[in-house]
Amino acid sequence: MQTSIPSTATALKSLLRADLTTQWRNRRSMILILLVPVIILYSWRPLVDKFGAAYILSSAITIGLVAIGLMGYSNSIARDREKGVFQRLRVAPVPRWSIMVSRLLVQLAMILLLVVFVYVGGYYFDHVTISASGYVVTLFTALISGALYLSIGQIIVGMLKNPETVNATSRMVYFIFIFVGMLGQFGQLGEQVKTITEWSPYGVVRNILAGGMDISHWTHDTTLALLATIGYTIVFAVIGIRNFKWSIK
Repeated sequence: MQTSIPSTATALKSLLRADLTTQWRNRRSMILILLVPVIILYSWRPLVDKFGAAYILSSAITIGLVAIGLMGYSNSIARDREKGVFQRLRVAPVPRWSIMVSRLLVQLAMILLLVVFVYVGGYYFDHVTISASGYVVTLFTALISGALYLSIGQIIVGMLKNPETVNATSRMVYFIFIFVGMLGQFGQLGEQVKTITEWSPYGVVRNILAGGMDISHWTHDTTLALLATIGYTIVFAVIGIRNFKWSIK
């Protein structure tokens, strides 16, 4: 009796279907992740005239990206690893890389959905519109920025095995990014912290998102922020992948 091995494309489609189904079953957490940036947009309406539409929209998207990478991706990987999902998939006739690629593709789809939600929320709540090129460029910068926070989630789940520890660490890092990022960017914590915030993962992401929304305001610092984003992503991804264990044993 001959056993047929599915092609890589077929295996990837099956993995994607399973991961999308799992994402849908966890739709409550997905909806919360998408709603938080929209709530930020609504509450920051008085700040649009002071800081500009690009600044507010980019901040909202950044907050959503932090949630996807830290609260969504890392926790889902930790839960599935504890349940032995990855151990079972490793003995299946599928390439190992396709297992993680499927997960990442689902998260990238979440990022695109997040950007759309922020665009719609910005239009209806703050009456914000940007150019067509701004919408397109922001989608690309959001994907690059999302990769950074996914790599941060990867390094957390790579360095830590226990899912409860992963969850607690993700929440702590999320709080630090949001609290220090939001207050630091406004200079509420001092000029030194403001400078550090601008070149932290939070600051560089917000910078390139704002630059993408208004290309005429793309500066040398924005280009440096883009390079920093790519650099952060590579470093965190390499460390996270090298230390990742397929099981908690």
